[in-house]
Amino acid sequence: MTDSVLTPESILDAAEEVFRKYGPTKTTVVDVARALEVSHGTIYRHFSSKLALRDAVTQRWLQRVSAPLAAIAAEKSPADERLRQWFEQLIMIKHQKVLGDPELFATYQAIAEQAREVVEAHVEELVSQIAQIIEDGVAQEIFCSTDSLTAAQAVFNATVRFHHPVHAAEWSAPNIQSDFDQVWRLIMSGLRMPCASSAT
Repeated sequence: MTDSVLTPESILDAAEEVFRKYGPTKTTVVDVARALEVSHGTIYRHFSSKLALRDAVTQRWLQRVSAPLAAIAAEKSPADERLRQWFEQLIMIKHQKVLGDPELFATYQAIAEQAREVVEAHVEELVSQIAQIIEDGVAQEIFCSTDSLTAAQAVFNATVRFHHPVHAAEWSAPNIQSDFDQVWRLIMSGLRMPCASSAT
């Protein structure tokens, strides 16, 4: 590939493959440049360091999770139905990534562990999407919450067993869906509780 057609996206494509081949610790910018048949200086014109390249790979990978969820959060359907749809989509995406290609996911996990700020920003984005849905639910008089962001964080934490990869070994358990349904009923019960001002 010549320098003139090299783009950040093509570099990230190559970096993903190289990270997978050598692992995030052993991979160097020179390895990525070699895969693209360019000088490593060319890579540095787009990414200032291996750290910047790693973070960009992680961010793009996490964006593939958050983008379809953002579309659901922006819909105008009833908030309780939309919130369930949002979590079902999150769970499906995570299961596909973890169980569909374990080797690739292990590579990304290793990369993500070294890019904590990027991962934290991703989680904040997901929680803000949940908060958006809860706020809509309050406006629709489906939910009652005085602090949508705190409620969103609680809902995210309550469901972590079903979408966080650390629990992947549990996802094939025969009762996993019924367990999720039980947790979901509790979440809905909490979000639908009458507000203190209206209960008196």
